[in-house]
Amino acid sequence: MAKQQFIFSGTGGQGLILAAIMLADAAVLAGQNVVQSQSYGPEARGGASKAEVIISDEAINYPKVQRPDLVLSISQEAYKKYGLTLDEKAKLIVDDTYVPETKPRSRNFYSLPLTKVTRTEFGSEQSANVVALGAVAAISRQLSLEHVREAVRQRAPKGTTDRNLKALELGWQLGVGALNQA
Repeated sequence: MAKQQFIFSGTGGQGLILAAIMLADAAVLAGQNVVQSQSYGPEARGGASKAEVIISDEAINYPKVQRPDLVLSISQEAYKKYGLTLDEKAKLIVDDTYVPETKPRSRNFYSLPLTKVTRTEFGSEQSANVVALGAVAAISRQLSLEHVREAVRQRAPKGTTDRNLKALELGWQLGVGALNQA
């Protein structure tokens, strides 16, 4: 695998930082080199939130994403900041619950009901970040489901492991379904 660069973007409180950490952990479990970083807006919840993950089988010389291969946007603001100017070769995943307005792309665009599926399955939005992680992992085709499962087992908050493993499976199925339709 060559170097892959990911951006998880949304608003504070959506759990995107944890999802990015889980992706990074899964890559470590797969024997890859990884750099993970995050940044937040000044608000504790509701402000801008971004996490970056770089995965490579070679040394990583610069710890910031320069040209993302995949961007996940779970808010309209995040989409406007990271999705609108994204190269067409890069994959863009948006949560259609919170990103209703998108500019047409000719390829590599996945508008998925991440939050809606989470609400339907669990009765709340809690674990939507892990549903998103599953979709990202499936669409990126960089890590096995088993490595991501193990990362979720290791990082899921106490008492939420079963729920989060189910959320991961839901996201993985959404991602595989989106790839099959592309």
